[in-house]
Amino acid sequence: GPSVPRFEQAVSKHCGARHAVAVNSATSALHIALMALDVTAGDVVWTSPNTFVASSNAALYCGASVDFVDIDPVTYNMSVSALSEKLAYAEKLGRLPKVVIPVHLTGQPCDMAQIHDLAQQYGFKVVEDASHAIGGQYQNQPIGNCAYSDVTVFSFHPVKIVTTAEGGMAMTNDETLAEKMALLRSHGITRDPALMTHASDGPWYYQQIALGYNYRMTDLQAALGVSQMQRLNHYIARRHDIATRYNQELSELPLTLPMQATYGHSAYHLYVIRLDLDAIAPLTHAEVFQSLRDQEILVNLHYIPVHTQPYYQAMGFRWGDFPQAEAYYKNAISIPMYPTMTDDAQTHVIQALHKILL
Repeated sequence: GPSVPRFEQAVSKHCGARHAVAVNSATSALHIALMALDVTAGDVVWTSPNTFVASSNAALYCGASVDFVDIDPVTYNMSVSALSEKLAYAEKLGRLPKVVIPVHLTGQPCDMAQIHDLAQQYGFKVVEDASHAIGGQYQNQPIGNCAYSDVTVFSFHPVKIVTTAEGGMAMTNDETLAEKMALLRSHGITRDPALMTHASDGPWYYQQIALGYNYRMTDLQAALGVSQMQRLNHYIARRHDIATRYNQELSELPLTLPMQATYGHSAYHLYVIRLDLDAIAPLTHAEVFQSLRDQEILVNLHYIPVHTQPYYQAMGFRWGDFPQAEAYYKNAISIPMYPTMTDDAQTHVIQALHKILL
């Protein structure tokens, strides 16, 4: 239907990327992005351990193996210095990654220019997992313009900044990648005579020329996305207003507030606090979390380090492999952040944290 290309055009226009491919989830977008980059068995894909499992699972779907790069203790994104050190070592072993997937956790961008420089030096491709980051900026330009990556992926899950009830999108400036991803989202089927192996039999004709998937976004979902994009600037501005108040009113508590890197303008999908566990002892991380939940404050923890999941531990990953991600997990809490949050609701969160921690 007409709404899918209309939504793709709206996101392309906002981001400044040449092509957009709408799909039914960000996981699907990651999968077809890696397929379009010819990731297959024998290849290696690196990502952050501090992400949802989809970031790394997409590589496993392609038959590739996965490894992780520890996070920066301040931004919580992939550490560029850790990436540089790991690449130098991997080059000596002849085991460089084919693709690196930096994750813009909470909506704050990774330092993409530095990652791009390393990609040029070591010859890997870059897929930005920007599931949290539509509406954010890097170096005063929209996240999703793919200036420093091959593909950028957005999520339109129900809790994301822009939602289509469920959905995702892959952005790229590479026409060939866009064509491959468009093919893969719909069973590998084409109606384009230029791609067929012989002349069309008639106006009804199509050919399957690759093994693709049923990853299409529905027209109804896309129509919702078009409507949501018209409110994006308002959503981001409101999230920043909420973050500013949190910064002011939580600054005296025994916790670390989220730092915003000078090179970026966060989309503020999440607002993460990190507890000073020594200062609040004997109160524990779990007790603070549960106390907030008991007061009907729907806090969460983003995320459990992927390498600690049983499925990944069966591959050989262990606690201790990525200490910064593990340290983050032990004291981080995501507190409520959404554009329709009322001042009274935010006051409730602030007062609860003061009561628990002071």
